[in-house]
Amino acid sequence: MPPATLSYSGSSALRRIESSRLFQGAVIAIIILSALTIGAKTYELSPWVERSLGVMDTAITVFFLLEILFRFAACPHKRRFFLDGWNIFDTIVVIGSLIPLDNSEAVLLGRLLRVFRVLRLVSVVPELRFLINSLLKAIPRMGYIALLMFIIFYIYAAIGSMFFADTDEELWGDVAIAMLTLFRVATFEDWTDVMYATMESYPLSWVYYLTFIFLTAFIFLNMMVGAILGVMTSEQNAREAQQAHDERDRIVQQLDEVQQQLQALTAAITEQSGTRPRE
Repeated sequence: MPPATLSYSGSSALRRIESSRLFQGAVIAIIILSALTIGAKTYELSPWVERSLGVMDTAITVFFLLEILFRFAACPHKRRFFLDGWNIFDTIVVIGSLIPLDNSEAVLLGRLLRVFRVLRLVSVVPELRFLINSLLKAIPRMGYIALLMFIIFYIYAAIGSMFFADTDEELWGDVAIAMLTLFRVATFEDWTDVMYATMESYPLSWVYYLTFIFLTAFIFLNMMVGAILGVMTSEQNAREAQQAHDERDRIVQQLDEVQQQLQALTAAITEQSGTRPRE
């Protein structure tokens, strides 16, 4: 069998192991164990428990190092491995975890990167990775919606500051404070108390609050959800198309392997028939 075929077969075997449920489950279990270890260190523990957690943290770090090396070896195109943002994130977290915690200057960075190891659960679980990628790609669309929300907040804050400053200086003294008050109203945090306080001086001020809540809590929130769902739908279609493309490539590769084996078998049969002595 040609060396290229052997290399492809070995890489395919590594990819099958990497994508297996057993391997993925083991990685997820270690990530959860790492999260529990980090949480346990925030409590007052006995010295032998702290030593046990230190040994466990070292073992987890070694496991993550071996896991990232295995994933790199399983990648058929080594140059493309670091083109994936999730692979770069995992590599930085794993390398950062190698920082010794006994170094006083790097102890904060080392602890911080160990906390970020919990985020590796997102890069390991495809569904979570899909959600985060969709959310990041939806940010440009959400940015315009957020800008429109800021404009509405500013207009309502200016109006509230003009009318309600005399009623409650702490809540409506200027535009900045009024925007904080409106944020409280938008999150439904005791907003009725704010409304009833202004209704004592302005009985029709309930119209102000209801229109603001209708715009922010219903229209803009649904626009945000719609933008995210639109991106998720397009990403799902793109992922299905990529899976179909990868499946076609896999079938073509398998057909090439079969063709090479047939050619080798034909050559062997021809060689045997050519060297057979004539009777």
